[in-house]
Amino acid sequence: MKTCKEISLIWGISERRVTEMCKKGKIPGAVKAGRQWQVPENALRPADHRIVSGKYVKTPDNKVRKPLPVGISDYVRAQSEYYYVDKTLMIREFLDRKAFVSLFTRPRRFGKTLNMDMLRVFFEISDEDTSRYFVDKAIWKCGSEYRKHQGKYPVIYLTFKDVKYDSWEATFARISSLLQEEFGKHSELKNSEKLEKYEKDYFEKVLSGQADEVELSVSLQRLSKMLAVHYKKAPIIIIDEYDTPIQEGYSKEFYDEIIGFMRNFFSGAFKDNSNLSYGFLTGILRIAQESIFSGLNNLAVNTVMDEEYDAFFGFTESEVIEMLEYYGASDKEEELRSWYDGYCFGSKEIYNPWSVINYLSRGCLPQAYWVNTGRNEILEDVLKSAGNDVAEKLYSLLQGERVIARIDQNVVYRSLTEDPANIYSLLLVAGYLKATEKALQGDGTWLCEVTIPNREIAAVYKSEILSHLVHIGAMGRATADKIAESLYVSDCKKLQDGIGEYIKKSISFYDAGAEGFYHGLVLGLVSLMDDQYRIRSNRESGDGRYDISMFPRTDKYPGILMELKWGKALNDHELDSLSKDAVQQIKEKRYDAEMQEEGIKDIIKFGIAFSGKKVKIHTEL
Repeated sequence: MKTCKEISLIWGISERRVTEMCKKGKIPGAVKAGRQWQVPENALRPADHRIVSGKYVKTPDNKVRKPLPVGISDYVRAQSEYYYVDKTLMIREFLDRKAFVSLFTRPRRFGKTLNMDMLRVFFEISDEDTSRYFVDKAIWKCGSEYRKHQGKYPVIYLTFKDVKYDSWEATFARISSLLQEEFGKHSELKNSEKLEKYEKDYFEKVLSGQADEVELSVSLQRLSKMLAVHYKKAPIIIIDEYDTPIQEGYSKEFYDEIIGFMRNFFSGAFKDNSNLSYGFLTGILRIAQESIFSGLNNLAVNTVMDEEYDAFFGFTESEVIEMLEYYGASDKEEELRSWYDGYCFGSKEIYNPWSVINYLSRGCLPQAYWVNTGRNEILEDVLKSAGNDVAEKLYSLLQGERVIARIDQNVVYRSLTEDPANIYSLLLVAGYLKATEKALQGDGTWLCEVTIPNREIAAVYKSEILSHLVHIGAMGRATADKIAESLYVSDCKKLQDGIGEYIKKSISFYDAGAEGFYHGLVLGLVSLMDDQYRIRSNRESGDGRYDISMFPRTDKYPGILMELKWGKALNDHELDSLSKDAVQQIKEKRYDAEMQEEGIKDIIKFGIAFSGKKVKIHTEL
């Protein structure tokens, strides 16, 4: 017999998956010895119809399934070589609306780049017959009214998604090289008999990388004119992730330079450009107030709050169910929903596409895949300036509660640190929150009831948001681990040392104040343990309201109740007495009544007393 760990190494799957197979009776001869499963040495791995490391097992119908497009944003490749969720009806919706310039704002990794490349392939004039990439798609069934646009426009396509540099000089150099590459794709203009010599000279200057900042700021305008003259058809301009270099400029302190350039760059391309058929832009934030799009009256902005195009970024529930059926993983629907569903774009319920694809490709292993796809430095800057009110609401969100917030879709980077309340607008458009209820206000803002969408984003809050609020970086991971370990083993001294160490390392003496400050501090620390505990704060139980409770998710952990006390300029004896008073209050007011009703037998009572940077903890089982 072998252990699950030994079998997992032989079969090339996780130990957890082997254990699940044993529990479900899928491995003949597997027996449980104590707390561990034992598997016969000659046992064969069951066909679980799931995906491992990007390769796919055969399903009961004996067919090999297409791989999943992890990180694929090339439309031609995605739809031909991989499992592709058909979003081509976005083309129909656009052609019905015929907006001159469309701006789509969505969180990162929600399919913006793939959709923009789809638009490029559909509309772009090409030497090859690109209609073959659409004949089996939904758009082709919509009729000749839409098919007649296929392959009929010159297209200018730029993606700024990788323009992430620490200086304006490096950023400009990268933008220059992107324009150089795009001009190179239109080399037919070099020998066009329809262009003037000065136009060809300008074209060669950009192509050789010799154009300066002023010359490149009008490059889209001049290239669109040349293409319109050459093809006798005004081009389509597509700019993907337009705000990435602007975000970097804000974070790296070259904001004025990037805004100054982009204002002229986009104005020439989209404002009063008679040589433009249509324009498309994508990004995370709408930066209208920065005057980048000032005077552009025909700009149609589509955000997560709008119902138009609501099904085209991210996966709908029906698309996810179909995908699970295709890969023989329909039994994972509930797990997938709890981890990656919960977004609300317009009126549609949306799944995070990046996470769904990674979940399936990793053998249905639930993890926070989205959090590892990039840093949001704007978020870090805002969190650094978050006051007590913002912090309190973020803690409430982490506990699964809903909070009321005003959402301003015109929020701009400069306003984020000026008014930290704008953090909710950023969190919503960036994918960290969802609006469950919303009401449009007279000033154009939305009054929303917001909550955390799913388990993945709860994990993001722990790793990104909550860690900033409790200064994990300053206190060190080791200190955070010490606090968690001390709670697991009910080690009062270790817990006291951990919290004391955190206070000394991270908090100014003048930060330490009233009881509410310490309440937020401790709540933030214990919230890092919500995988093991359901954490509640300021709830009624027994004959009063406790400060913090921790309800174990499994029987292996005890229940924990915390009562916090604070006093000014207390000596050690007074502080020790205050911590004992806190435990006594837990007992006298029967704060453990709620836990006892849930059948939790082992309950540890923590009385925690603070004074300045000093802390004393008293416990009782």
